[in-house]
Amino acid sequence: MNDQSLRGKVALVSGSSRGIGRAIALTLAEAGCDVIVNYFSNQAAADEVVGKIRAAGRRAGAFRADVSQRAETEAMVEAAQKEFGTIQILVNNAGITRDKSFMKLSPEQWREVLLVNLDGAFNLASRLLPGMVESKWGRVINITSIVGQIGNFGQASYAVAKGGLMAFTKTLAREVARKGVTVNAVSPGFIETDMTAAVPEDRLELVKEITPMGRLGRPEEVAIAVRFLADPRSSYITGQIINVNGGMYM
Repeated sequence: MNDQSLRGKVALVSGSSRGIGRAIALTLAEAGCDVIVNYFSNQAAADEVVGKIRAAGRRAGAFRADVSQRAETEAMVEAAQKEFGTIQILVNNAGITRDKSFMKLSPEQWREVLLVNLDGAFNLASRLLPGMVESKWGRVINITSIVGQIGNFGQASYAVAKGGLMAFTKTLAREVARKGVTVNAVSPGFIETDMTAAVPEDRLELVKEITPMGRLGRPEEVAIAVRFLADPRSSYITGQIINVNGGMYM
């Protein structure tokens, strides 16, 4: 897919300093996008991603913002658009977990997960969608999770947030389908990232056993699904959840 079919498009990928977001940012740049790399705490990692994108001949910039906070999101978008112009591709990737069994989960931890995963997507989409509609072309791609489809012990808040993101995807897709904007989601299974690195080895072995492919996924395998949905040739695909999970959930 190195055909540069996204050349001239500007993409914003939230939470793209590492892991799946990093892979998405690099893959979109490879396809021709200029990329706004959003990060919250790891500026060095964000700068490294920006450096790689610029070395490949595309424009890129690192912009710090806690996307769960409306004011910070507004300020980031304003600064990014001043430098890059209209953002036509939004990838809502930023997300956190606060894993605890439900009876041990505090109200603060519950709200924190929903704020980042759900409010973050709302804040960015509500800010960027008008520009996409005005230009009659846009892509919103939400990164959800297999946990939102099947549930998982100790992840009530995360499952609710990701399930909500899927419902948001389908509703938004219906609302903008005639305006040149598609809205889809990519739902990863268990992927090799910092998040899964914190999972005990015996639990990861169990995950591999119940996954038909017998392994964890790689961030690049999620990124290529995002790149596919962003492509102008994917214009008749909207409201869909693309599973990237090695067959764990079908």
